Amino acid sequence: MKKLFLLFIAFLLVSSSFAQHFFDTDFNTRKKYIILCDPTVHRIKTIQYLTNANLLSVKKNKVKFVGVYYKGQKYDFSETQKYIEENHLDNFFLHEIDGELTKENIYTENDITDELRKVFSNSIGVIFFGGPDIQPELYCEDNSLSVVTDPGRHLYECSFIFHLLGGSQNESFQPFLTERPDYTVTGFCLGMQTMNVGTGGTLIQDIPAEIYNTNTPEETVGIGRANLHRNYWQLIEEDPLFMGINLHTIQFTDNTFWGKDVRVAKNSTPRIYSSHHQAVENLGKGLSVTCLSPDGKIIEGIKHNTYPHVFAVQFHPEVSALYEDLGLKIFLPKDEPKSYHDILSKSDIRFHESYWNYISESFKKTKKPKRH
Repeated sequence: MKKLFLLFIAFLLVSSSFAQHFFDTDFNTRKKYIILCDPTVHRIKTIQYLTNANLLSVKKNKVKFVGVYYKGQKYDFSETQKYIEENHLDNFFLHEIDGELTKENIYTENDITDELRKVFSNSIGVIFFGGPDIQPELYCEDNSLSVVTDPGRHLYECSFIFHLLGGSQNESFQPFLTERPDYTVTGFCLGMQTMNVGTGGTLIQDIPAEIYNTNTPEETVGIGRANLHRNYWQLIEEDPLFMGINLHTIQFTDNTFWGKDVRVAKNSTPRIYSSHHQAVENLGKGLSVTCLSPDGKIIEGIKHNTYPHVFAVQFHPEVSALYEDLGLKIFLPKDEPKSYHDILSKSDIRFHESYWNYISESFKKTKKPKRH
């Protein structure tokens, strides 16, 4: 009996390890695979919502999702594996990447280059999600106002972006997308910042301090709600109804991304979900600005000048509360409580739906990798 028990435990360990190295298995090459970086349980639930609501429109029988993460990240991805197994999700898989990553080797061929190529060669695109601050040393600055909680994640994701797109840090490196320029790369919030840093750009470490010269929450709220990229009132007064985010408008630049690529009215100023204190400063190699904050001081969207399906936004179009009533919140102390969905207009919702339609079409237009 003891021998059988040990064999069972060994089987479980092998199964778990096997399941987290998806692209090393005998996977179905007839399917299309979209890569999810930082595939926490929350991320999996987000993609479930987006696909079930048909915002991210994919054919579930043909398109699968693979969460690709770095072993050196803080999150315990066995929780994700457990969630996938307990909910019998047959369209989500995991793949772990391991290897030594340092600030000196992430912008060149390194220990994970072969694994990244394997992931790229078997997928049609990748989504980079939001999260904590990138360590400024990755864009050659000292840390003055950043709070870095998961350095391993940023080493991996910045290196992934660099391998995909190249960057000014190493002009001789040939990025993966030179082989498949229609590959889709997109991201939200930190995802956009990672795209910028990974291609050689820099970040504003704290918007209130560096752009508006404010040093306290009281000073910061004085710059006006339209210029706040999260809610600082929650640091001044106590109220469980305070939203931690802001819903502010954006404006489009002359870039044709909004208007021609994403079918929205060029003169519109849609309201979006904003939750960040850092932002793009100097642009990375090959990137252009697509939209700005109301005062024009903060970059809200970027796209690549060469690769048609590489684009990202500073805001969060993936949040389910934008599309349905999920709770009442206030921004200012005297506000009437409303849901995020109620605060947005119908045209704001249509803007987000149009953006998701464009993301979906980008994935559909990306050709399946050729099998040799």
